This record gives sequence, structure tokens and C-alpha cells, in this order.
Amino acid sequence: MTMKFLPLIVASCASFVLIGCATQPPPAAVAAFTVPEGWQAPLPHQGDVGSLAQWWQRQGDPILVELIDAAQTVSPSIAQSLSRIETSRASRVASDAALGPRLDASLSASRGVTQPGVPLGTTLQAGLQASWEVDLFGANRGASNAAQAQFEGSQAQWHDARVSVAAEVAKLYYSLRTCHQLLVVTLADAQSRRETARLSDISSKAGFAAPAVAALARASAAESNSRVTQQQAQCDLDTKAMVALTAIPEPVLRKKLASTLARAAQAAPLSISSVPAQTVAQRPDVFVAEREVAAASAQVGAAQAQRYPRLSLSGSIGALRSNTGGVSTDLTTWSIGPVALTLPLFDGGQRAANVDAAKARYVEAAALYNSKVRQAVREVEEALVNLQSTDARRLDSETSTLGYNESLAATQARYTNGMASLVELEDARRTALAAQSAQVSLQLERNRAWISLYRALGGGWTPDAPMVTTK
Repeated sequence: MTMKFLPLIVASCASFVLIGCATQPPPAAVAAFTVPEGWQAPLPHQGDVGSLAQWWQRQGDPILVELIDAAQTVSPSIAQSLSRIETSRASRVASDAALGPRLDASLSASRGVTQPGVPLGTTLQAGLQASWEVDLFGANRGASNAAQAQFEGSQAQWHDARVSVAAEVAKLYYSLRTCHQLLVVTLADAQSRRETARLSDISSKAGFAAPAVAALARASAAESNSRVTQQQAQCDLDTKAMVALTAIPEPVLRKKLASTLARAAQAAPLSISSVPAQTVAQRPDVFVAEREVAAASAQVGAAQAQRYPRLSLSGSIGALRSNTGGVSTDLTTWSIGPVALTLPLFDGGQRAANVDAAKARYVEAAALYNSKVRQAVREVEEALVNLQSTDARRLDSETSTLGYNESLAATQARYTNGMASLVELEDARRTALAAQSAQVSLQLERNRAWISLYRALGGGWTPDAPMVTTK
């Protein structure tokens, strides 16, 4: 009877195989947002983009490199990325294991009287059980491919987290140095105003100047002292923020920074490919989004395969030894099978719903990938615009600062000789201070633009970057 139905079983299996071959998941790579052929903003033509991974060392500032290393060591985002790597690695191993056979061993021993009148006996039993699910329609293979794509993406996320932390530390470091430069400017301005207030007070007491003039000078000196206090507080806040980022004790950090804060900081230049597609390919977050698309595609295939038959094969080997009343009995058994074919007939639409859900996740992953590509292009363009803007404003800022300083010096000389009023001197001071502050702030803006460009370029990451080892 079995042989009678064998051709029907074979034909049914063949039809299922053909159906499975005709079912294909969506493409693992989607057509990305059309990247422009060239950048719209002017490109900096300095430096070497090949050394982007070592860009921090090229700044010539060992303190900055030390701070970045310290922050990356204690960063929770990097620790989280490492945890994701281990989790995805374990998932990949588990998914790969489902493609092969499974072998279990069992061992048991018992001693006692099994029935009245039978002497005390000992029973030893050992066995091996093997099972294997034949991946007819690629359900397990799809899960394995998805796990591999997610593992590759987790590696890129680790690089992205390191680049992000480095950029955050560098921005705060340059902000701290700029803060101290501004503190030097405000201290000098406060000292000048205090001296003017002292001289005005002497002149007022001697009857050579009106009391109102002395009052104005004192008010100006108080205002400048308040500005110094405010600027010092801002520098202290930046220092404490750096302590939180790096976990370096504040006294140690202040000692490290003491020799560098007074000097102006200037980020090293770098170049950028004129082909946007090459630049986008260097972004780890874009690569992660691309891997998510591949994982979603594989998950659609795995969900589709669950709707079709599943074939499994099992077998076992068992050994039994019994010793009762000095009489030993050995019994060994083995079996191959059953070969089981499971046909899904009715599940209330659960498997079809799982396929629809997987397809929806695929559409979402594809949309997020295109969004990441657009965002990458935008961030590079914005960084280039800011670089061009700060470079174009640099000469004007230097010219205005020099001119206002000369005007202040001339007004100070006229005021000393009694040819200018205190109001004129204060006005000249305000404009000179504003120009000096703007020049220092412009350099910070430019440094931040370089850092943003470094971040937008992916921080020197490439898809073939070495895999991180956490053990």
C-alpha cells in the first residue's frame, strides 16, 4: 500500500519544491536616493583624505588624542555597541547551527528491586539522538543570512560610535580652548577699564572731572568684572563637561590642560573626494542601514519559507546493560527515522501575516536607508558651506579687529590728553572687544566645521575595516 502512494508523495514534494523556487524575497540591495555627481559647495583642497583615520594625531596636540582615547574607553555608547556585537555574534552562531544536524547524548543509571522476588539489580543506559531539518525552502538559510547582515552592521555601529565620541570630545576641547582665549580678552579689557576708573576717580577728587564721569568709569569697570566672572564660569562648566566625558579627575584634567588652553587651536585640514557616492560609501551609519535592508530581505524569505512543508530526519542509538542476581543482560538498539514531512494546512493566517509583517519591515528598512543617504549628503554639504563661509569671513574679521584696536588705542591716547570724552572711549572699547571676541569665535566655528566634515565623511571608516575583537 505504501509503495502505491509513493509516486503521489514524490510528486507532491516536487511541486512544493517548485513553488519554493518560484518564491523569491525582495532584493537585498535597493536603489538608493540619486546621489548628485558632484558637490554643490566648494571643496577644500588640502590634506589627504586617506589619512582621515589618523586625523586626530595630525592635529599635533597629544592632549586632544589622550582625551579622545579616555572618552572612548568609558563611553556608554561604545560599550553598548560592543554588547550589540556580542549579541549579534551569538545570534549568528545560533542561526548557523540550525542549518546542520543536532546530536544529543543521554546517560542514566538506576539500582533497586524492580519487582517482588527479583534480586537487587543495576541498570545502565546510554543513548545518542540525532535530528536534522532539511532546509527545503531556505527558512533557516534566510535566518542565517539575516543574522550575518546584522552582525556586519553591528561592527560598523561600533566604528560609528567611536567616531561620534571623538567628534564630541574634540568640539568640547576646542570650545574650552576658545573659552579661555575669550577669558584672556575679557581680563585685558577689565584691567584697562579698572585703570580708567582709577584715573577718573583721581581726576574727580581733584576737581578736574565731573563726578558723573567717575561714576561712568566705575560702572564700566564693574560691567567688565561681571563679564570676566561670567566667562570664567563658562570655562569651568566646559571643564566639568570634559571630566564627565573622559572620567579624568578634575585636578588632573586641569593640570593637563594648563599648558594648552592659552594657545589658539586650529584643526588640521583634510580633503574630500569630488564624487559624493564615494564619500557616502565611507559612512558607517549608511552601511548599517544597507545591512538592515539585506537582513530584512532575508527575513522576508525566511517568513515565506515557513508557509511550505518542512522535512526532518532523526535517528538514535541506545545501549542498555542490566545486572540482576549476577546475570548480565546487554541490549543495543538503533533506528533511522522517522523521516517526517510536515505540511502546514491551516493556521488562521498566521504565516501569511508574518510574511506581510516582514515585507513591511523591509519597506521601512529601504526607506530608512534612502533617508540615511540623503542625510549623509546634506551633512557633507553643510560642513562644506560652513568651511567656505568661515574662510571667506576670516580676512574681514582680522581687518576689523585690527582697525578697531587701532581706533581704541588712538581714542585712549586722546582721552589721556583730554581730547576725547569717556563716552567715546567706552564706545571704542565695546567695538574693539566685540571684534576680538568675534575673531576668536570665528576660529571655533571653523574648527567645528572641520570636525563636522570629519564626522560626515565617516571618520576614516571603510566597509573592509578590521573587525573588532572584544575577547
